[in-house]
Amino acid sequence: MKLNVCSSCLKEGFETYCPKCSKKLFNGKKISHILNFTRPDFNKAKIDSKGRLSISGIQIKNSLRIEKDELILTEKNGEYILKPIPSGQFQHLDAVPANEQLTMQIASQVYNLKSAESCIIFFANNEIAYLTKRFDVMRNGEKLLQEDFAQIAKRTEETHGKNYKYDFSYEEIGELIKKFVSAYRIEIEKFYKAVLFNYLFSNGDSHLKNFSLSRNQQYGDYLLTPFYDLLNTSLNVPGESDTALDLFKDGFETEEYKAGSKYTKPDFVEFAKKLEIKEIRYNKILNEIISKTDEVKELVSRSFLTDELKELYLKSYFDKLARISF
Repeated sequence: MKLNVCSSCLKEGFETYCPKCSKKLFNGKKISHILNFTRPDFNKAKIDSKGRLSISGIQIKNSLRIEKDELILTEKNGEYILKPIPSGQFQHLDAVPANEQLTMQIASQVYNLKSAESCIIFFANNEIAYLTKRFDVMRNGEKLLQEDFAQIAKRTEETHGKNYKYDFSYEEIGELIKKFVSAYRIEIEKFYKAVLFNYLFSNGDSHLKNFSLSRNQQYGDYLLTPFYDLLNTSLNVPGESDTALDLFKDGFETEEYKAGSKYTKPDFVEFAKKLEIKEIRYNKILNEIISKTDEVKELVSRSFLTDELKELYLKSYFDKLARISF
């Protein structure tokens, strides 16, 4: 398949990965944007559809590694995760790879949120898929110690039921960051910005397992991992809740939320206060989040979404933008 944009950063004028993305994704190796196998060749994977059904829950994933300048399927020593078009009852599932890639690039390029390196890739029969580089695997093959917040909170399906990933709050994740991260003041602002981002871009499936900590090898302390699984789920699940988790614990609601049943700017101001972020800092983050419209529109225009879905993507963005801008 011939392209006119880099299928990672979406920069125009490239028929495959641009040199910068090739270096970040594949350590400079000339990996093709077309795989040497088809979707039917894709190994079988187990789909977990228990409990609350979500996009991630119906998505088959498998590991790849580089061998002789090609990406091959592997059961061990995986360096990448390949996610083809999922199957299920949701809408526009053929756009999920393009949706995730676009949202990840907006997070990284527009908002400077450290995110997993990723790209669009195609099966040999031209079917689109999403590829992400594992950030928990070092170039020497050593694996970083990483735990998601379901593990950190000691919540499993056995102990807390089928909705264990959702019966929690972002405020409580913030408390866990404060408890386990020595650089709390720095990392909590990253977390706050990520929660705002997920709200603005209608990621209604950003649950406990979509945030993680990893151990800093140099100093031995824990930091937030790069963000991952970022996508606009409103394209696939119209009417889905605005957030996967409540902002606040113990059923707390602001007066503004009580009046409109929607999170607005006062909610995120109150959320920042509960995370102990200083006013000058949360105002800076809020202003940055709402001031990047031109950059967002530009990336959406160059994405692999259809024109119809580009419009829907931007509509959901502007709807949320209006809520947090007053």
